[in-house]
Amino acid sequence: MKDTRTPAIATRRSAFEQLGRALGAFAVKSPWPGHSSGLTEDEHTAFEAALFQAHIRNGWFTEEQVRHAAKGLSSMLAGPALETWLARYPELESNHPSKTVGIIMAGNVPFVGFHDLMCVLLSGHRAKVKVASDDAGLTPALLTLLAHFAPELADQVELSTGKLGDVDAIIATGSDNTARYFEHYFGHLPRIVRKSRTSVAVLDGTETEVELAALGEDVFRYFGLGCRNVGKVFIPQSFDLDRLFGAFFPWKGIINHNKYANNYDYNRAVWMLDRAPILENGFLIMKEEQGLTSPVAALYYERYTDASSVDAKLKEVEDKLQCIVGHGYLPFGSGQFPGPGDYADNVDTLKFLLELDHGKV
Repeated sequence: MKDTRTPAIATRRSAFEQLGRALGAFAVKSPWPGHSSGLTEDEHTAFEAALFQAHIRNGWFTEEQVRHAAKGLSSMLAGPALETWLARYPELESNHPSKTVGIIMAGNVPFVGFHDLMCVLLSGHRAKVKVASDDAGLTPALLTLLAHFAPELADQVELSTGKLGDVDAIIATGSDNTARYFEHYFGHLPRIVRKSRTSVAVLDGTETEVELAALGEDVFRYFGLGCRNVGKVFIPQSFDLDRLFGAFFPWKGIINHNKYANNYDYNRAVWMLDRAPILENGFLIMKEEQGLTSPVAALYYERYTDASSVDAKLKEVEDKLQCIVGHGYLPFGSGQFPGPGDYADNVDTLKFLLELDHGKV
């Protein structure tokens, strides 16, 4: 009979560290380094093909963006980062009953549901995963890669194409509309249900040109589709927007992406018909707006005279924000590189999973 016992936490952590090292090589498109990588040449080639072909199934998932996402995962899975994170949960060292946790993943950026899956496996539970139609085959490919390093962990995961079926708990990510459905359908289960969020930047006017250039990474990476993408900037009353346009100029090639360009043209046309005041530079539209979530190819801005008013507004909308970039917040350019302990919606996923064993959730 097959042994389905969950491996010890040290073994689980080691498997994810090895996965991170492999993803680091794929991020820079390294040739097969030999068997020392833990992969055969055929296995290396197969994952390379999955990264390269993702854009065929999802036009937003260009090879550059997918490899950048692999780089982000590699950084997250670095040994010291994992060790520091997991040390906060001594309960991981003890034996506990294994539950089946359903994971409903989004598909807006490459590998977006990986952290939830990793938390489930590290906590010793089984995962039943429903990937988004936009996943482009990346999650199955990642699981195949993990299976090469830790088959006993990969065996704890079941991919579902239809209904999830019986699960003991649920982690679901979607829009505000789908969140209402999730709450209704899974209301009887312990659950984490995530809604739409966005991110903002707060500028104080003392930013260097290097910092503003780094802000471009927070704005344009993944074409602005992620919840960690900055969709709005708060700027001092006297701030010159030309500084932003100049700092963002290296991203001008983004307009050559057909889907992005279509969004640019559409939003520009709508706002011009509405006679809305906008600023544009050929690849980004800036619009003064009180709202938080700007459409693709656009960036909202709001001027302020008193920094305390910005703090008050951010407090009011904190349930709609994923992260804040700026002096005193996350460093510019770091929004797309969360650490393992940077939980989506600030909900401690690992704590939630560990408390399943004790009926606390």
